[in-house]
This record gives sequence, structure tokens and C-alpha cells, in this order.
Amino acid sequence: MTRKPDILCIGAVLWDIIGRTHLPMVQGNDKPGRITRLPGGVALNIAMALARFDLRPALLSVVGDDAEGRDLLEACTALGLDTSFMRVDPELPTDRYMAIEAQGALVAAIADAHTLERAGDSILAPLADGTLGSAAAPWTGPVALDGNLSEALLDEVSRSPVFGSADLRIAPASPGKAERLRPFLSHPRATLYVNSEEAGLIAGTHPANAAAAAEAMLRAGAARVLVTEGAQVAVDASAEGILTQSPPPVEAVRITGAGDTFMAAHIAAEIAGQSREEALSTAVSTAARYVAGEDA
Repeated sequence: MTRKPDILCIGAVLWDIIGRTHLPMVQGNDKPGRITRLPGGVALNIAMALARFDLRPALLSVVGDDAEGRDLLEACTALGLDTSFMRVDPELPTDRYMAIEAQGALVAAIADAHTLERAGDSILAPLADGTLGSAAAPWTGPVALDGNLSEALLDEVSRSPVFGSADLRIAPASPGKAERLRPFLSHPRATLYVNSEEAGLIAGTHPANAAAAAEAMLRAGAARVLVTEGAQVAVDASAEGILTQSPPPVEAVRITGAGDTFMAAHIAAEIAGQSREEALSTAVSTAARYVAGEDA
């Protein structure tokens, strides 16, 4: 592939192992269901969703030089994703994520992204060595960045001239990693995509709802934030004002990847020139269809 990517997706690229059952579950249960292995990880989920909007994302991440890594790169290429900037590490295993969902809700999950953290800033080399950009001529397009990078590397990215001209779109990956994104509260070109819990952790508050969470993020210094609250509401907040949109009611079939789909749809809508109101509506409706089992 030689054409310049439309957007860079930086972060977790791994295999999702998801167990789903239509039955209710509590801790200790053993229920019948289906177990699938799918390409996943926040950065890859976003890239796959962007490709469905006819965009050409490039992945900046790492896989192991093992069968799982080779299979994953092959699957990404087949999906129309640019993997030419991926690092293949002969000494590290390909990362994995394991989750259990019951009746469309997440029961438990474990993210094994240790290889990504150990790879460190090596995955960002194409942005500094002139391949995609450099400190003197930085990448100026959109970047989707996820919080699976190490805390130290995220702090470095928030201050790096390599990202100084980029349109940064950032997701925390999980509530447990949300506080890693605090350095981006002072970044003038960063848009953060979080849920209400994650917003509260970043802003150091206990917001009652998504609107309060968005306001807390703005007070904490965020230039722009999109806050979701499950199937209730989504909020887009910036100095331009606060917009809200409620998703259509759907029967939840799956939940893993819903936030990534929302983020990708919103980015794609804005790249296409949609207004803030239109982009929020596109993101909400796309995520609802995903949760309902459509757009697989």
C-alpha cells in the first residue's frame, strides 16, 4: 500500500476471545454459550469500524512473530487495513483479550496487553523518522489513540511535537486505565471519548450523569469530550456548547467494542464534514446497531 492513510490508529491490536451466553450469569456460574476468536483491541476495533466508512486506517502497534501474530496481520490486511507500519517482535507474544458476556452485558474481562506496553515508543517510530512524519514536519491528520499504552508513553505523547499538529482522538480503553489520560486535559487538540465512570476518574469527581461528567471534564481543562452513558445518552461538550443525543432502544446482543464503534463512527462522520449534531447522531445510531448485532 502506497497511498497515505486517512487516519492512524495507535494502541492495542490483539485477538479477542469472547464467550457469550443468552442466559443470566453471576460469579461462579458455568453456562452454555458460544466462544469466538476475533480481531480486536481498541485501536483495531476503531480501525475496523473506520474501514466500514470507506476510510483507510493505518495501524501502529505490535504483534509477536508467532502464529497468532501472523494470523492477525493477515486478517487485518484482508479487512482493508494498512499494516505496513506495524512492528513484529520476535521475542514477545501477541496480545489477547478475554471477556464473558451474558444477555448483552459484560460479566468480566481480562486484557493481556503486556507486549504493547513493553514495546513502548518503538511503535511510534514511523511518526518520528520521516516515514509518516517527524518533529520538524509532524503528521497533521487524525489520530485515534488508546489508553492501553503505558502511562509514561501517554504522558510523552501528550507533550511530543510529533503529535503537536495532529487531530488527537483518545479513548482510555477501560476505567482502570482512565487516569492515564490526565496529561491530555491540557492538550488543545485532544478530543477524549469516555463513559461517565471514566470521566469521573479523570476529573476526580463523582458525576451523577453523563452531562455532569462532561461539564466536570471541561472544568478540569479538556478542550472537548464525548461522554457516553450506556444506552441512556451521549454528550458532546466543548467551548462551543453541550449537545446530547439519546440512542434508539435496541435489544443488546453484544457489548464488547461498542464504545470503539461509537468513537469510530463519530470520527468518520466529522472527517466526512458532518456538523457536531449530525456526527453525534451518526455515532449514537451506529453504536446502537452494533449492540443489536448488526454491522458485524
